[in-house]
Amino acid sequence: MSNHLKNQSSPYLLQHADNPVDWYPWCEEAFEKAEREDKPIFLSIGYSTCHWCHVMARESFENAEIAEILNKFFVAVKVDREERPDIDSVYMNACQALTGSGGWPLSIFMTPDQKPFFAGTYFPAASHGGMTGFGDLLLVIADEWKENRENMMASAQHILEHLQTINEDIALSSGSESIDYRLPEKAVEIFLKTFDEKYGGFGQAPKFPVPHNLIFLALYSRMKQDEISFGMVSKTLEQMRRGGLFDQIGYGFSRYSTDRYYLVPHFEKMLYDNALLILAYSVAYKLSGDSLFLDTARKTAAYILREMTGPNGEFYSAQDADSEGEEGKYYVWDYQEVLRILGEKRGKAFCEYFGITEQGNFEGKNIPNLLGGNAVSDDFDKERQILYDYRRSRARLHLDDKILTTWNSLMICAMTMLYRVTGDEQYLRAAEKAHKFIEENLSDGVILYVSCRDREGSVKGFLSDYAYYTAALLSLYEVISRADYLERAEQICREAVRQFYDSDNGGYFLYGTENSSLITRPKETYDGALPSGNSVMAWCLVRLFQLTEEDDYRQMAEKQLAFMSVETVPYPAGYSVFLIALLFHENPPQKITVVLSEGKNVDDLLTHLPLYADIKILPRETEGYRLLDGRTTYYVCKGHTCLPPTNQEPKAFEP
Repeated sequence: MSNHLKNQSSPYLLQHADNPVDWYPWCEEAFEKAEREDKPIFLSIGYSTCHWCHVMARESFENAEIAEILNKFFVAVKVDREERPDIDSVYMNACQALTGSGGWPLSIFMTPDQKPFFAGTYFPAASHGGMTGFGDLLLVIADEWKENRENMMASAQHILEHLQTINEDIALSSGSESIDYRLPEKAVEIFLKTFDEKYGGFGQAPKFPVPHNLIFLALYSRMKQDEISFGMVSKTLEQMRRGGLFDQIGYGFSRYSTDRYYLVPHFEKMLYDNALLILAYSVAYKLSGDSLFLDTARKTAAYILREMTGPNGEFYSAQDADSEGEEGKYYVWDYQEVLRILGEKRGKAFCEYFGITEQGNFEGKNIPNLLGGNAVSDDFDKERQILYDYRRSRARLHLDDKILTTWNSLMICAMTMLYRVTGDEQYLRAAEKAHKFIEENLSDGVILYVSCRDREGSVKGFLSDYAYYTAALLSLYEVISRADYLERAEQICREAVRQFYDSDNGGYFLYGTENSSLITRPKETYDGALPSGNSVMAWCLVRLFQLTEEDDYRQMAEKQLAFMSVETVPYPAGYSVFLIALLFHENPPQKITVVLSEGKNVDDLLTHLPLYADIKILPRETEGYRLLDGRTTYYVCKGHTCLPPTNQEPKAFEP
């Protein structure tokens, strides 16, 4: 049996193509059917590596009896949140308004004209322990739809008005033209209050990495000469590297830690987490010289290039947490199992090093970790490789192989940063190949697409696609000084302004003039697991002004910084990428133009130059930039002052 999902490209939708539920993708056909048959819509939003999405699918969507109820009384619509962040944003806001919380799977009941009247997340198949069963819930809502329609429609209208009010409040509060430069300091004060001094990270369990918070704190610490801020960064990065959040056998980071110590992760691996963590560890290494940070960034990149990269340089989206229906089974080890594979002598030594015991540290099994204090080294690399090869014989993890413009753009930024701090060309090549893939498969002139699978673009892009891709192009330009990267960044950024900018109230809408309309048109500003499109736009506009010195970029940047300043006031720690843009705007990087002498290696040169600088590398002399004494020459400008040319490498971090 199949439903209306069988011709979709999304791995998440295809996972449900053989359900007995008569699923539709988000489409006019579904809404017309609901209107024609006078049925409410059940909207289910998730993603292909979501553990609780799998659980609800097994319990309810593969259940013939529940499917029969759903098909009889509802029109069922399935959405991949990663392909349709606009739909996810609108209905997640509705769920949070109705219940005070949200998450995935997101379960929405709404009218045929898309107005929600009831929401939740995961529901068990049958009622138990105070939780309403999904089957019972369907029957109650179906009965209410028949007998109490007027109240349900009133509820839907009330929720819609509430969502519209939220958007109006943002518009009304955005009239300020002033930029608040005190916000970074206020954010640091919040981070200090919530910092876990013993185990790193912020707050209690669960702990999410949120690497952009760490990048902000690292840059703030150097710009403001604040060692305490970098201490928070250093402690957190080391603890994450030592814990089970980092896959000690195969490398790469899982989604988040379920405990305070970073020992037990939620085992799915997402491309965006690993991209942001490569950036964070690379920045921390460049600012501190701590080899642990560089080792972690390199190993995470090795995982990405080995397991998450396609044949044309594209980066896949995620690896599942579940194996044989059990979360984490693929990753955990039995003590005797390790001894059997490695031999008793080396096996015992390996287990002692990685905290593997007979009693186990996770449900009777073991998550390898270095939280016991052993030095991080490659002394057991041979044994680690043997276990990695053995682990690959276990039941294969599901791979979400769709290619997302936003997440690929993030990984381009990560790979270029890693190239910048190491001079290792494999990372630059990886970034350039991913860029080429986006140009060939996810863009049509200045129009971007959200995702593709089998090299076919799907939905037209949203704000984040344009903002993140602009940032990726700027990151490429910053390391190899190719004018075409900067020109393309300008093209994409200006298209973002055309499609998404709110000329009346400032800021950028999530979806634009090329996208279909929904019941509300939100602006996302908060930097959650991923930085918001508005924050990244602030960063891109600031950097475009600094790189081009064109005044219209300055004006656009300052308008966006003023808009975001108002948004950020209630909780500055939730807007780290905007704060980074603000720091750069307040403290423009020094500009370094390098004229290479014959035989000088560009890769090695980059690693010796400051991180906080705009670098332009010239392969030969020009009329304005000459070699001094026939040797590689540096022209350094700070603010409005340019220093005499020198052969001395500028090393200092000087905001």
